Amino acid sequence: MRIIVAPDSFKGSVGALQVANAMERGIITVFPEAEVIKIPIADGGEGTVEAMVTATNGTIIYETVTGPLGEKIEAFWGILGDGKTAVIEMAAASGLPLVPIKRRDPRITTTYGTGELIRAALNKGIRSIVIGIGGSATNDGGVGMAQGLGVKFLDIKGREIPFGGSSLSKLHKIDLTSIDSRLGETDIMVACDVDNPLCGPRGASMVYGPQKGATPEVVSQLDEALRHYARIAQQATGKNIADYPGAGAAGGLGAGLLFFTNAVLRPGIDIILEKTNFSSRVSTGKLLITGEGQTDFQTVYGKAPVGVAKLAQEYHIPVVCISGGLGRGADHVLDHGIDGLMSITAQPITLEECMERGEFLIEAATARMCRLLKIGSNINQK
Repeated sequence: MRIIVAPDSFKGSVGALQVANAMERGIITVFPEAEVIKIPIADGGEGTVEAMVTATNGTIIYETVTGPLGEKIEAFWGILGDGKTAVIEMAAASGLPLVPIKRRDPRITTTYGTGELIRAALNKGIRSIVIGIGGSATNDGGVGMAQGLGVKFLDIKGREIPFGGSSLSKLHKIDLTSIDSRLGETDIMVACDVDNPLCGPRGASMVYGPQKGATPEVVSQLDEALRHYARIAQQATGKNIADYPGAGAAGGLGAGLLFFTNAVLRPGIDIILEKTNFSSRVSTGKLLITGEGQTDFQTVYGKAPVGVAKLAQEYHIPVVCISGGLGRGADHVLDHGIDGLMSITAQPITLEECMERGEFLIEAATARMCRLLKIGSNINQK
């Protein structure tokens, strides 16, 4: 029996590959003769590089770049097995977990390190890049990213503006003469699963600013700064991006990529399933097991488990989702290709303990699920 294991990471606890390994151990406990095909996946957020590199037998590369607070950090990116496609997580260079809680302030954080990762890929001769833009610590409209690629953002006196979202209010002119010319010949696909515009009630600042440390007063300041930036960027590039769906993703990094590169925004899971050739690999399975940290009403909106389930449906393969927790509206996924749900917690347990024991709990839950499947199979045979 061939079983496909295609989980997302359990955010903050267990990476997608480790989840897949734990699920495999649980399967073999009950079905020792099973052939387990592991395809760790992601939807553009945390774990995207690992999932895509693992699925394609690619390579992870480490780089020293500028972190969200302007300090030097070690980040990473990947080259897929085709040797021609790079995959980047903006969170590896500009992500919220890189900033201590007490220092979170989107007025000063930058995406400069993300630009440095893009430049590193260009230096390797890569001209096709996938960028996952989930989990940012920033609200700078992608200005830092563009600065890392040679764009100059000048105040009224012709000086470079400092890092951070609040500095955008001082922007007077954008100088594109030094932008990395290789961007013009590079295809960039952006894994983006939100449709927020850059500004306004659903914009980057209003919706995501508070979780990055912005007070209500700061949120309003950042929103107005992004609005001002969008006007100047439109004059410089000829692109009207502010209201484009997804422009507000990652503190406006979606807008920055649209303004200054040839980027196309697409649902993250679609890009990843395409690049990992998932469809052909899943077609011969008898069962697909997926999973994520929390399954709830949001899962149906482009999250990884529903993405893989839709493809499995095409081949009439049953799908089970094993999750760290089942939240409000989790049952909605049963109308989107998932046939069964299971939480990894078999008894009352704190979130901290659940995260610490994640791999063990995933393995045990997978074994419980397989025993139920074995009982069902025996019933059918009788």
